[in-house]
Amino acid sequence: MGRKREEKIPIGWQEWISLPNLKIPAIKAKIDTGAKTSSLHAFKIKPIIKDKKDCVSFSVHPIQRNKTISVSCCCPIFDVRSVMSSNGHVEERYVIQSVLCLGNEKWEIEITLSDRDPLRFRMLLGREALDSKVVIDPSKALLTQKYPQNKVLHLY
Repeated sequence: MGRKREEKIPIGWQEWISLPNLKIPAIKAKIDTGAKTSSLHAFKIKPIIKDKKDCVSFSVHPIQRNKTISVSCCCPIFDVRSVMSSNGHVEERYVIQSVLCLGNEKWEIEITLSDRDPLRFRMLLGREALDSKVVIDPSKALLTQKYPQNKVLHLY
């Protein structure tokens, strides 16, 4: 059951989301209103030509602190942008588009690819992705979906 257009999705400071275009059924995302664009932890990031289109291939470890589960992806390159990381370092990042599933809602977002391996969260949801669709309660977490660790592992 979907929400009325004017209703906003209540979310906490972290939420389980899915990225079905990337075959990622569950990934925990930190809500980051300080970031303009969303960012996904990716490694083995390589530009390639697929079906005569500029694409980027990459792999994702979608579960925190788990390097045994890996998802391989290939997407058209939407853009390449200079992005300043939280430590002040500017890097060129590939930008892709994907459908975001949050709660019972779905919409398309832009995602930069970056090696976030040393960081706790595999995904940051920036303010452009959240736009006017959500209302954030920073004192809460996991309001849209809860997954016990064993259930998340069974999704992969």
